Amino acid sequence: MGIVDRRLDVLVIGAGPTGSAAAKYAALRGAEVLLIEKRAEIGTPVRCGEGVSRGWLAEIGLPPSHEFICHEVAGARIIAPDGTSLLLDHQLAGNETGYVLERDLFDRYMAKDAAKAGVEIMIKTSAVGLLEDGGRVVGARCEHMGELFDVRADVVIGADGFESQVGRWAGLRTHLRTRDIDACLQYTMAGVDGDSRFNDFYLGSCAPGGYAWVFWKGADIANVGMGVNLSRIRDRAEVKRYLDALIARVPGLAKGEVIEEVAGAVSVSMPLERTIASGVVLAGDAARLIDPLTGGGILNGCLSGKYAGEVAAEAVDAGDSSEAFLRRYEKRWRGRLEEELARHYLIKERLLKVDDETINKVIRAVSEIGVERLNTRTVIEAIRARHPELLKAFDGLL
Repeated sequence: MGIVDRRLDVLVIGAGPTGSAAAKYAALRGAEVLLIEKRAEIGTPVRCGEGVSRGWLAEIGLPPSHEFICHEVAGARIIAPDGTSLLLDHQLAGNETGYVLERDLFDRYMAKDAAKAGVEIMIKTSAVGLLEDGGRVVGARCEHMGELFDVRADVVIGADGFESQVGRWAGLRTHLRTRDIDACLQYTMAGVDGDSRFNDFYLGSCAPGGYAWVFWKGADIANVGMGVNLSRIRDRAEVKRYLDALIARVPGLAKGEVIEEVAGAVSVSMPLERTIASGVVLAGDAARLIDPLTGGGILNGCLSGKYAGEVAAEAVDAGDSSEAFLRRYEKRWRGRLEEELARHYLIKERLLKVDDETINKVIRAVSEIGVERLNTRTVIEAIRARHPELLKAFDGLL
């Protein structure tokens, strides 16, 4: 017997952390929810540095668990082209430092959490188009094992990532400029040496327009990768040459062996101007809510997924899935995330033009402040005292 058409409250497309969070929070508010995932296994392949901050787990109501955390770090080192390093504790180091995840296990944990909340999950199931009625999205045509079926829903949540089709189908502007994409390559390496108490971030021409990272997963195993801005390379093969060159000049990394390699792309853009349409909401990477400075997307994905699920359930209760009603979703994510994303986008744009010597001077000046005194005011004072000519390069950012 074939798969029959369905009618339910909320359809979530994509079972990464964003989609699972959206589905869970919609279900917790009483909605009947179906979560679909095109892959045969949730969480694979992993395309992620796997570093996250400690604080955000609490914000999405998730206790830290050894089920998905493989390593905890004390902070981060920002390493300039000349080797000068700036040591930051986890509170100052931003959203990529604190815990290192086993991302595949984390994704599955999130999906199980959604299932416990009452969400129905279908794997090997993809959306092939949206269903519309009078200009309003009313569900999606789906495909499972070669069979097509329709899922009608009051709200469709697009959590289908960087290459989101849901947004395009809904008529939202999702186009990205070359300068708003980073090409990424990451090795998981075993047998490496280094200080596993700190994640490392390498800035400068070693990773043009982006940065390189070392995220420790244990005493002698780490994710070593980099993102390079597409506007600064001729082809993506260059990213591998840059990454291999960096590893070759860091002795502790050079002695390691690559046991896994993943490649991909991330958006480093401003968020979409519009992340909603009548009957549809975009969350996480699909809404371009990746941090444009770090390329990190797990925190923003989970938070925006939470807001999307809550608002979708509210729309079901109100019997109103119009664009006007769904604007409360945009209000929530913008209130929590937009200011930081805009500021980080401006910094990313400025860093595209900054040379190695400028980075060296800034990191040296800031490293002399002392971590306990590190804030915006002291950073400006340090640059003004040592290299006042550099203030212009960072005008309006600090």
